Amino acid sequence: MSATLSPALGATVLFVYAFLSNVALAVVPHEPAVIWFGPRLGILATAAIATLGTVAAAWVDHRLFATAVDRLANRRAGAMPPPSLARRWFSRAPFAVLAASGVTPLPFFPFKLLAFAARYPRDRYLAAVAAGRLPRYLLLAWLGVTVQLPFWALALAGVLLLIPTLRVFRCAIPNAN
Repeated sequence: MSATLSPALGATVLFVYAFLSNVALAVVPHEPAVIWFGPRLGILATAAIATLGTVAAAWVDHRLFATAVDRLANRRAGAMPPPSLARRWFSRAPFAVLAASGVTPLPFFPFKLLAFAARYPRDRYLAAVAAGRLPRYLLLAWLGVTVQLPFWALALAGVLLLIPTLRVFRCAIPNAN
């Protein structure tokens, strides 16, 4: 992408990318994009736009998957394993667990499933997603402004971040042989 991207187009591209990199089982990393847009849109604008895209993705996920996860959990209610440490933490402080998993590099997907299975209210879920991702995006955008990495380095980082995800999908798909 060109460094002379108009602010309106840049904001739109970032919003769409943040949405696509956070919806359902997205495989593309959001970190390089937020770092790249930081110096182009500004730290606060980048973090706010990326957060809005992420919250929109979280809304779609909640709308589409909360009922399915709830039904699956109810079908397997008799065969459920004892509560894991993550489930116990989640039941004590769901907002804090969701927000913390959004800030840290921990995978967010398991906590998303816990929220859906626990019937965590959508408004609180979306607020926790925003509370967790906004500080993360502020830090990443600040890093982009401070370090000024070239596009090729961020693209390479994106590919490297994508490799573990592709390995998981490769292992999950049975061989056609």
